[in-house]
Amino acid sequence: MAQQGCGGLFYFQDSMNAVVHTSSLSLPLLARGKVRDNYAVGDDRILMVASDRLSAFDVIMGEPIPGKGALLTQMALFWFEKLGPRGANICPNHLTGDAPESVVLPSEVAQVTGRSMLVKRLKPLPVEAVVRGYLAGSGWKEYQENSAVCGVPLPPGLKNASKLPEPIYTPAAKAAVGDHDENITFEKTVEMIGLELATQIRDISIRIYQAAAEIALTKGIIIADTKFEFGLDKDGTLTLMDEVLTPDSSRFWPQESYQEGTNPPSYDKQFVRDWLEQALVDGKPWSKTPPAPRVPDAVIAKTAAKYQEALTRLTA
Repeated sequence: MAQQGCGGLFYFQDSMNAVVHTSSLSLPLLARGKVRDNYAVGDDRILMVASDRLSAFDVIMGEPIPGKGALLTQMALFWFEKLGPRGANICPNHLTGDAPESVVLPSEVAQVTGRSMLVKRLKPLPVEAVVRGYLAGSGWKEYQENSAVCGVPLPPGLKNASKLPEPIYTPAAKAAVGDHDENITFEKTVEMIGLELATQIRDISIRIYQAAAEIALTKGIIIADTKFEFGLDKDGTLTLMDEVLTPDSSRFWPQESYQEGTNPPSYDKQFVRDWLEQALVDGKPWSKTPPAPRVPDAVIAKTAAKYQEALTRLTA
């Protein structure tokens, strides 16, 4: 893996030309998440740079997806536009409206263009706001055990991939990088952040999901479920942050091949998750803890193609 420099900002690039990590001499590194590297811009803004790292089951894979960071950024910006003041206008978001290129050195511009967002610095809330419109994944597994998902009772007779009577809110507690997020009940979020804020997050998340699902359906895409993250600005206003409605945070299904009772093909990293479910480490099923098994090139290429198709269909 070679290191390539560009002024103060440099990045590590593998043989497939994927940006695995960024680092900066001109901006202080605040945090390196599963996908994004965040840099401080003064005390009120953050430069979020999306790498090509791939995570699944809250574990960062050793193999990146070339171009993924740029694709995720463009899709998030698409949704922020659709949901922002000139669109559905449901909730403020963290975009500043300023160009990321404006806060880096001239020699660093090429490395942030297309894969970065300059955002407001918020107080993040410790809850992932998950909304499910269809029964899938861990929700389907839990439903089979107790006819409920995260404490939300559901009617009998539902199948894998069934559309729910109404979207449901099934929050999760955020975990540190490398740990698994924990599904929790709404009552638990009330204990964590108070009734008023917990209720506001739940109601806004469902409204955002419904608005996005309607838009996606016009492009032939079903949003089965998704997760949002929120923070508070300096005035205490609830603000949508991080990424939104990307293949990393959502389950997208092509409408034309959707069939209840099956695992529909998807435009997200479910393809990688399905492969990992069958992967062996030292002759045993992978425990979903580091280190991750090596993801074959064919799986990486197929996942990259699915991400690209999702963006193309949505923005066409």
